[in-house]
Amino acid sequence: MNLFSKLQQREANRNPIRLGMIGAGKFGSMFLAQANRLPGIHVVGIADLNPANARSNLAYVGWSAEKYGAASLDDALTTGASFVGDDWQSMVGHPAIDLIVECTGDPVAAVHHIVTAYAHGKDVINVTVEADAFCGPALSKAAIDAGVVYSMAYGDQPALTCELVDWARTCGFKVTAAGRGHKWLPEYRFSTPETIWNYWGLTAEKAERGRLNPKMFNSFLDGSKPAIESAAIANATGLGVPTNGLAFPPGGVDDIPNLMRPRSVGGMLECEGLVEVISCLNENGTEIPHDIRKGVWVAIEADNDYIRNCFEEYKVVTDTTGRYMSLYKKWHLIGLELGMSVASVGLRREATGAATCFNADVPAIAKADLGAGTMLDGEGGFTIYGGVRPAAISVANNYLPLGLANHVKLLRPVKKDQPISLDDVEIETTSSAYQMREKTIAMLVG
Repeated sequence: MNLFSKLQQREANRNPIRLGMIGAGKFGSMFLAQANRLPGIHVVGIADLNPANARSNLAYVGWSAEKYGAASLDDALTTGASFVGDDWQSMVGHPAIDLIVECTGDPVAAVHHIVTAYAHGKDVINVTVEADAFCGPALSKAAIDAGVVYSMAYGDQPALTCELVDWARTCGFKVTAAGRGHKWLPEYRFSTPETIWNYWGLTAEKAERGRLNPKMFNSFLDGSKPAIESAAIANATGLGVPTNGLAFPPGGVDDIPNLMRPRSVGGMLECEGLVEVISCLNENGTEIPHDIRKGVWVAIEADNDYIRNCFEEYKVVTDTTGRYMSLYKKWHLIGLELGMSVASVGLRREATGAATCFNADVPAIAKADLGAGTMLDGEGGFTIYGGVRPAAISVANNYLPLGLANHVKLLRPVKKDQPISLDDVEIETTSSAYQMREKTIAMLVG
């Protein structure tokens, strides 16, 4: 409750949290738009494959040229400005930098960046949740072994959901379900970067104004990102996921208590303790009032009459039995909220969510009948989407995780809507990402 005052104290002591950022795309730019307003934080370095694009984004979000005009990392430390370049290794290895923010969106590269940061004793905030979905448990364990902190990024829905689950459990409630909202119809799983903006509700002009990446935004719409984030939530909280994937039941905020209870009492959950995603659209495509599309929620149960009576006495919105209720945040603000993670990790050495188990996985599933020789193009692309499954089922079937399914060639045909297995593809096995995946699997089967 006092992170801001602690940041102010760090500022007064001239001892800011010194961080380096890898990737200056949409999420990174959103944080950078706020970073200059935060006391006690110094963005020493920003590494991007295209430094000119990073500088353009900095100017776009309001940074003066002097603020990102440092000639080197050492110059940045002296002047208080930021150095922009493409050499992430030097930034990660610089002894004065405390914390690395990984926000490239490339899961294979992200894992390499993260494990390299560990080797240099750096704490890491991982914005690239795609990496967390397929090897987060191993990344968490490796951080512990290295004596550093590994954290999800506050502002993204997994960390915000984890916060609600933690609130519920710390108050003594039984969590029946938790998750996020989404705009969903079944046909969206076949959306491509060419169809995204009409589905999303933006014009191409507004998307260009916001410098929005159609492939990235399509990964939200086609169900890949909800699957990825649901897996991250499950693995961080110990909740499970539905056997056959997310159901995306339609509902508004006041429908959550009725929806997120077991089928045995009139809800839609196959059992208690699951992650789920609630759609803001009815099955006919009409919008639902008071939706939770951009928010997060947790559903809890009053498991005795006294607590149920308290719900009634304080006029809490519950399900029809009076036993189930929910708490929610209507919105998440993505990179604009990342300062919470920076402060939590940098001041308290406390993660804003991190994997503790391997309950959930995200296999790559074919968007169309794919022939041998097809090059898979990763989440949000033209060839595949992601669907969350229990990790035990995914591993038993040797499914190809979505995070490893970019620039990977099919060796044999796969039918539409079928999960792709590792036996179906030609894949490089020496990367840090593949090795962390193997360690994650070993944690499940061991």
